[in-house]
Amino acid sequence: MLLPDLLHTLADLTATEPRPEAQTTAEGLRAAADTDFPACAPSALSAGILATAALPGHSAARLIYDAHPWLPWADSPIASQQPTDLRAVKSVVTLLGPGAPIRSEALLFGLFYQAPGSYYPLHAHNAAETYTILSGTAHWQAGDQRLTLAAGQHIHHPPNLPHAMHAGPDGFLALWRWSGDIGFESYRMLPDPDA
Repeated sequence: MLLPDLLHTLADLTATEPRPEAQTTAEGLRAAADTDFPACAPSALSAGILATAALPGHSAARLIYDAHPWLPWADSPIASQQPTDLRAVKSVVTLLGPGAPIRSEALLFGLFYQAPGSYYPLHAHNAAETYTILSGTAHWQAGDQRLTLAAGQHIHHPPNLPHAMHAGPDGFLALWRWSGDIGFESYRMLPDPDA
């Protein structure tokens, strides 16, 4: 029952975002709640993921903690376009999308972990993107805006908005959602004076 509970909770949280793509994503998660996920090998970042998921936060974080053995944490699909040291501090699970356990050709959805104190430099892509923090904190730059996000808070990036994330002292765990041009070809690292 762990994965259905997790997928329904993530769907409910995604449905609070007032965008049609979020509603479609939530419907896809609910419809696939009985999808079978095979057990996965632990990620190199499993200890950090579990520690951050165990922090006080949104109820989805605890469900992620419990379902960890079935969640395929891995490098992001664009890892080859990123600095090598960045691969050692972040991990993603793609739950919905082309080639994901829950198939969608038009949307991407998953989980994101960033290690304590690490910095994900300025980058951009054609996809519209929303992050919702589930546990931990993150200092965010989105265009000219700088803010700190905690559990339950979200941020939306329109296409091509430069953004960067600096994880708080406990790291952070979030859900992420892409819509629009979800191809990875447009992903690019940008000059970053804070890097």
